[in-house]
Amino acid sequence: MRTICFYFQVHQPYRLKPYRFFDIGEDHHYWDDFLNRSVMRRVAQKCYLPMNALLLELINKYDGGFKICFSMSGTFLDQMESYAPDVLESFRKLVDTGHVELLNETYGHSLASLKSKAEFQTMVRNHQEKIKKLFNGYTPTIFRNTELIYSDQIGAMIAEMGFEATLTEGAKHILGWKSPNYVYCNSIEPKLKVLLKNFQLSDDIAFRFGNKTWADYPLTTDKFVKWINNVPQSEEVINLFMDYETFGEHQWAETGIFEFMKHLPEAVFKHTNYGFSTPSEVVAKVPPIGKIHVPTPISWADEERDLTAWLGNDLQDEAFGKLYELEKMVNQIDDAEIKRDWTYLQTSDHFYYMCTKFFSDGDIHSYFSPYDSPYDAFINYMNVLSDFVLRLKEKIKEQEAEA
Repeated sequence: MRTICFYFQVHQPYRLKPYRFFDIGEDHHYWDDFLNRSVMRRVAQKCYLPMNALLLELINKYDGGFKICFSMSGTFLDQMESYAPDVLESFRKLVDTGHVELLNETYGHSLASLKSKAEFQTMVRNHQEKIKKLFNGYTPTIFRNTELIYSDQIGAMIAEMGFEATLTEGAKHILGWKSPNYVYCNSIEPKLKVLLKNFQLSDDIAFRFGNKTWADYPLTTDKFVKWINNVPQSEEVINLFMDYETFGEHQWAETGIFEFMKHLPEAVFKHTNYGFSTPSEVVAKVPPIGKIHVPTPISWADEERDLTAWLGNDLQDEAFGKLYELEKMVNQIDDAEIKRDWTYLQTSDHFYYMCTKFFSDGDIHSYFSPYDSPYDAFINYMNVLSDFVLRLKEKIKEQEAEA
């Protein structure tokens, strides 16, 4: 079996509104509703609706021979319900074909796996329930952690929750001479299969497609198929993992990205011995070639493929530490709004906006931050966190008084 596994990450964060020091204790609504709705509607028109329509067309054209999978963050699911019910309906049509797999992840697109096992498990359970609610009882069996973050210990936690497999980055410093184009297993819990992103071929589409200074520009289906055929015959699966917003948002329609995807399945079927599979199909059919040892966490980001995009400077470390100091207080409280804000405040994007190395070197992965600088992002976040602490303390007082 030689197969291509397409996985798309679908995510939108809840962005914070400008929150001043003088708002602390006065304003308990933190979210920029206008900006969040505007971004969701813009990306819906540029990416989600046209790409979903194209994928549905391809699945029907090839009678299920073309397959894909999505991992949708809980923050995306919530915004889709609020701002883009038409997008939700188009995703449901895709899932109803039976040829689209949905993955489990953390509801808040959080970094909880690095800090709190209990919060990590809560986030995963909440995401499971949301997927079931929105997609007719669908229950994912494969897991994908926020930002593809993975280590041996995180894998063991994922296995403990009953998942068959997880997805992560095919990081060079972990693989060494090994290839990402095989199925591996967790070194602590071998029952957990591990699928590794082929970042070279994935990033050719996700990051380099519209880059006119790239030596291989323009990327055509013929060229891409040639590269696929150059993969040694013994290597069984090519995992193409990327943000769904690649299509139409990061790579505009004018680049030809939709036409590329429209013709790619036909080129693969005609000129290669590859098919397409979902992650669960891959792990069911392809036995692991061996254990993958990941002693320290890896991610998709940067040449280093480490955590420094989110936890690489004093600003990020302080904000992250202060946030999770509140976990015990949050768990004492039974209040839906506080629980919601707690979830949204954990989203990894808040820490990404504080990354100073992107600010200085303009890295290819730099995010469209709503802030002028990482320092502004930090100050805004900490102001919000200060108000959140006041709310927690007040709520605990109320509960104790009622008791």
